[in-house]
Amino acid sequence: MHQNVTISLPEDVLREAKHMAVDRGVSLSKLVAGLVQERVEAHREYEQARVRHLKMLAEGRSLGASGVITWSRDGLHER
Repeated sequence: MHQNVTISLPEDVLREAKHMAVDRGVSLSKLVAGLVQERVEAHREYEQARVRHLKMLAEGRSLGASGVITWSRDGLHER
């Protein structure tokens, strides 16, 4: 389902947008709708990645030591 909205654009931007729409063979409405949809999808993907990465940070990652440290600081820095 689609809903009509009214937007206000500076004249020069509107003029260029109309030319872009003509060059792409679409209406101005379809051009704007496509651009808005691209931004919404990019934002959704960003939010999903952010949540995924925050979850990974909260869970932590295995560093392969299995919780057992077999070395000492002094042993690593022997001279």
